[in-house]
Amino acid sequence: MEALHRLQLGVEHVYRGYGSLLSCHHSIGHGMDHFEAARELLSESGHEEYADALRDEILPAGFVGDMWTYELVDDARTGFVADVADFERAIRADLADGEDHVSERALQQRWRSRIGGWDEQ
Repeated sequence: MEALHRLQLGVEHVYRGYGSLLSCHHSIGHGMDHFEAARELLSESGHEEYADALRDEILPAGFVGDMWTYELVDDARTGFVADVADFERAIRADLADGEDHVSERALQQRWRSRIGGWDEQ
């Protein structure tokens, strides 16, 4: 039961990390929107050299290497995140008939059995 609990916690932390990656993706996207607005304003005010640098160097650049954040998000979701979730699910199916939150369910049953009026659910 402890191993299943640790596996589930591991998956939940991976999900949280993935959520942080999504947050990063959105923040970078908003930053890029501001760079595009700055590029337009620089161009309109006659600062073509700076506007061109934003257009040619910053806006098309990758966030990590040549990858944009949406590519990192997609790779994480379909790769590592899916792999660990599938791995944990397969072990849980074999060892706990697919039930999740096994330790929490056991605790819930133990606590509810102490007081009247709570039936096992």
